[in-house]
This record gives sequence, C-alpha cells and structure tokens, in this order.
Amino acid sequence: MEKRTYPGKPRDVYLYATCLVDMFHPDAGMDTVALLEREGIRVHFPRDQTCCGQPAYTSGYPEEAREVARKQLDLFPLPWPVVVPSGSCGGMMRHHYPRLFADEPEARAKALALADRVFELSEFLVHVVQVKLTDRGSAETVALHTSCSARREMGTHLTGADLLAQLCNVKLEVHGHESECCGFGGTFSLKQPDISSAMAADKVAAMQATGARGFISADCGCLLNLNHTLEARKEAFRGEHLATFLCRRTGAKP
Repeated sequence: MEKRTYPGKPRDVYLYATCLVDMFHPDAGMDTVALLEREGIRVHFPRDQTCCGQPAYTSGYPEEAREVARKQLDLFPLPWPVVVPSGSCGGMMRHHYPRLFADEPEARAKALALADRVFELSEFLVHVVQVKLTDRGSAETVALHTSCSARREMGTHLTGADLLAQLCNVKLEVHGHESECCGFGGTFSLKQPDISSAMAADKVAAMQATGARGFISADCGCLLNLNHTLEARKEAFRGEHLATFLCRRTGAKP
C-alpha cells in the first residue's frame, strides 16, 4: 500500500455504491450518503454504474474484466473524489484499473485519473474529511473485520479502527484471525465452498472468542459470507457495515 497525498475536504463527491451494496446492503449505501451529507458534502450518484469488474479479474478473465471496467471510466467526469463503501472494490479501481488498460494509452490515462480520485469510505472520512464523531450510543464491544484486499491495498484496518476509536462508548477487541481471509474471495466461495466455509467458521470463532457482541466490516462480500455462516448455525452474533454502525452510533440519520 503506497503512501498518498490527500486533498482538502470537497463540497461534492461521487458515490460508487458497488453491486453488492446495491443488491444486498442498500442500507449501507444510504448510510454512506447520510454520513457524507452530515459533513456538508453533496453526494452525486451516476446511475449507469455497474460492477467494478473484480470478480472476473480475480477469476482470471482480464478481457471480461476490462470491458466491465471500461464502462466506469467516463461515469465521473467532474474532478470530484469518488467514495466507495467497499475497500476491495476501491482497491480494484485504484490499483488494478491502470494495469487492465496498460496497452491502451487513452483508456489508461482515464484509468489513472480515476484511480487518483478513488477513496474507500473510512479512508475518506479519516484523511480527507478529518471527521470528528460524537458517540450517542450505550456501551458496546465489537470486533473489526477487513477484507484481504481492502486491508493490503487500501489500509482499511487502520482507518476503520481510527473511526471506531472516536466512539467513546465502543470498545474494539482485536481477534486472533484479524489479518486472515474470511473465505469469500469473490468467486472463491462458489468454487471452493467447503474451504470457504471452514475459513469463515475460523474467523467467526475468533471474533466470538473476544466477547464482542458483533463485528463491523466495510466490505459487503465478507458480511455476506460471515453472516451466512452465522445464520446457518442459528447464532445471534452478526456483522454490520461500518457506515450503518457509524450512523446508528452517531445519529447521522433518524
């Protein structure tokens, strides 16, 4: 993960919601909007956005990934930041789009310009907005899970913990499998369901062992995989998207 220079707080941003937020966690998208609007930022949502192309890319289909990615390159014409409530999708756009178009000078220039404006949500709140949160909730203990690519490419384990540390009544417990994969891995969970289930079970057990009441994550794929494991086991322990958790704790929306 490279060190980047952060701009000042903008008046406008684009929201790239991701397909998993759109299909499975729309509340996380709306809560992202609520957090940003509370900071006086106007949020713009290009309706033609689709998948970032990561599933095809990580499955070894660069041509298919390139065509999906190509559709995103012209969706954000004004020089505003692009905020992504998913570290893995943010990492795809920031680090891998330029590589996808390495042999297409015009498209690569667009990909580089877009990559420079892409920010994962917690990164944006901490380093660009420099948000100051006021906790309005009761005492609560949680664990934090960050996806593999989000952790290594976007540093979300650091910025996510920074945000939680601002909540005076929230205690963050570090679990023994914090840096390990949850087993989702895009299409990995479909191709290797038994291995994926075992990895998810290990992750869930490690978080539960801390005594936390639940866990927080900013990646919906991980939330789907881990919460599905918990539902299958009929356990009350659950994960919540970071944006939704912050909204609930700080009263960002009614």
